[in-house]
Amino acid sequence: MSTPALTRPSGLSRLAQELLPVLYQHRLLTAEQLTRLLRPTAATSRYVRKQLLQLQTHDLAHATCRRHSRAGELLWYITPLGADAVEAGRELPTRPYQMTSQAAASAVQEHTLAVNDTALAFVAHARRLGDGCGPLSWDMEVAHRVRDGNTRSGDEAWLTPDAVLHYTHTTPGGERMLLDFFVEVDRATMPVARLAAKLHAYARYATYIPQPAPGARHSTTASALVQEAWRERYRAFPRLLLVLTGAPPHTLATRALDLRALAAADPRLQRAAAQLRAGVTSLDLLTCHGPFADIVTPLLGPDTPTTVLLPAPAVSA
Repeated sequence: MSTPALTRPSGLSRLAQELLPVLYQHRLLTAEQLTRLLRPTAATSRYVRKQLLQLQTHDLAHATCRRHSRAGELLWYITPLGADAVEAGRELPTRPYQMTSQAAASAVQEHTLAVNDTALAFVAHARRLGDGCGPLSWDMEVAHRVRDGNTRSGDEAWLTPDAVLHYTHTTPGGERMLLDFFVEVDRATMPVARLAAKLHAYARYATYIPQPAPGARHSTTASALVQEAWRERYRAFPRLLLVLTGAPPHTLATRALDLRALAAADPRLQRAAAQLRAGVTSLDLLTCHGPFADIVTPLLGPDTPTTVLLPAPAVSA
């Protein structure tokens, strides 16, 4: 997937132009991440850093220091002027939220970088396999409504994955599979019960059918067309991938076991098992072995490791 060529101030290199939409869409990245994404054969990140400084000179991108980094590593994000330049090109959906200098310097750093590292693992292995997954193949925090009407807590009305990732896989038989993934990244900082509650929300979205507003008129024909909300966005319900990082392997393995146990005790998850293909893996496994190795443990049904394709669990009669 190529990066859109957008209208820029004079003097910007091709790479500088490629960097802007990536920064716009993915919020916060290191120069090393950007190099892996846009110049994967480069031996160093030196040229990418030079282009980032050029963007900074034009006030199109800024940088902040990575928290707790002894080397003073810089994290890059787009400025309002840079966002305006990207949006003027009209080749990317307008993002309702952009990174600010305050947010870029906050504790959100490590989680955002981990989400982008997860997507980068897909991109790297797609290159190796000849699959389709490129610099703009994932969107950060896409909101999905899961409740009608008013609610006391706005969070209850929306499901917001850390990322929605799109991937085109070629099977050994030559079949092209268009895959969508809901990606949730856990850095071992969240209680497992809260992760289980997120699973519950995905099960809710899998079966959520929007209801007409009170008093709204609807015909028999319209009633017959009522369907789950996700069908307006996706060809099939996206596979859900929970990616664990931020702790030793044995700690992550224990979290995965606990998560499976909580999922098994959730009646809504069990009822949604036919629609919800959900699995857990680690960022290290995904990076080292790729998405089509047996690195994913299903969260519903047998715990036999499988790939990110996550075959649908058997539903008992």
